[in-house]
Amino acid sequence: MVNKSANLAIITNNTFEATKAINLDNYDISSALQTTLEFNELIAIFSSKISHKIPHSAYVYINKEFDLEVRSGVFTRHSCNYALKVEQQQLGELRLMRNHRFSDTDLQLLETLLCCLIYPLKNATLFHQALKMAYTDPLTQTHNRTSFNDAIKREMSLAVRNNKSLSMIFFDIDHFKSINDGHGHECGDVALKLSAKWIKENLRESDIIFRYGGEEFVILLSDTDANGAELLAERIRSSIESHTIAYGMETIKITASLGTSTLRDNDTAESFIQRADKAMYTAKNKGRNQVVAGR
Repeated sequence: MVNKSANLAIITNNTFEATKAINLDNYDISSALQTTLEFNELIAIFSSKISHKIPHSAYVYINKEFDLEVRSGVFTRHSCNYALKVEQQQLGELRLMRNHRFSDTDLQLLETLLCCLIYPLKNATLFHQALKMAYTDPLTQTHNRTSFNDAIKREMSLAVRNNKSLSMIFFDIDHFKSINDGHGHECGDVALKLSAKWIKENLRESDIIFRYGGEEFVILLSDTDANGAELLAERIRSSIESHTIAYGMETIKITASLGTSTLRDNDTAESFIQRADKAMYTAKNKGRNQVVAGR
């Protein structure tokens, strides 16, 4: 049975300043933590710096805001857990583990040392929140075109390096202009938000969805071959067709046309994208509400 000490670390400005004044020997910890804005690096540095004061065999850091879980070490029986918070801002949870109990003295010292971690975590949070806003489409809460331009190069490089398949789906809502013209742009926004939601419901955690522009979305599928991409595209198409949008006193059915492509040895980002885009437009020209593979 795991022995867990659950603690809530709520650090205020006053607490932080008082701790700094009393614990001058902890400045080296604070200085080391100023060198990065990456959560995993901050936790690793903190763990290393306090290991001689609070020996531990493993740590887990969870930050739900960024869907992040960082873990390292040998997981053992006893643990202490802290929910980190400053100025009403949640900064995640940190758990330390070892094979014998944490004493009250250990916990008091750890709570003092956590003051060194709080503000670097806050800075990292603000930094990643800004990045998230810069790379997120505010309407659909999907990644945006700028994010796609970065991700396509990264995913292509990873696929080549690891000798794995990479596929792409282009998705376009059929007759979207008619929705806007007939029901108004608010209804069009609802259709976009719901389409993004229904697409996400069919994706794996490793799949990435982007709003490419207007009513178009693009999905990057790591470690997915041509057949897998077609099967997923068909599942998405069927899911969209099976839903009905209730707007005001009306119900609206929407469909989508989808095109797929799979990375080839001689592909550039442009040729990889163009093949999926062309396949999507072929689906539209063939009558819409279907999937076409860009061979």
